[in-house]
Amino acid sequence: MSAYIQSLDNMFAVWNTHSESEQKTLISAALEHNLHFVDPRHNIMGHDAFLKMVRKTQEEVPGAEYSRSSEVGFQNNFCRYHWWIHIEKKLVMTGFDTVEVNDSGKISKVIGFFGELKRDQTQEDLPA
Repeated sequence: MSAYIQSLDNMFAVWNTHSESEQKTLISAALEHNLHFVDPRHNIMGHDAFLKMVRKTQEEVPGAEYSRSSEVGFQNNFCRYHWWIHIEKKLVMTGFDTVEVNDSGKISKVIGFFGELKRDQTQEDLPA
């Protein structure tokens, strides 16, 4: 398994465990100390801020399960993938992330988006 895939898996595992000590271990394994995480609700930096954000979200959305819903595209230390959140097996949110990793595969930046992008046109609408 590629190091960046393991880091992504560990980052998702942080969201899915409630043990603070396990979360800290996963964060140390997956994230650079100066991680920058931004999505429509957050703009934070560092391990402590990431852990605080995750724990607060877990309180606000109990029972949520976070997972990747696509393959991971990778180029030049950047990844992209889709994700989803389920509560009691019901889909409650989708989105996608663009992630920057360092040369050892640790995550240094996450830019998250909520929801799906709507297409402006179909393949048939494209000029020949």
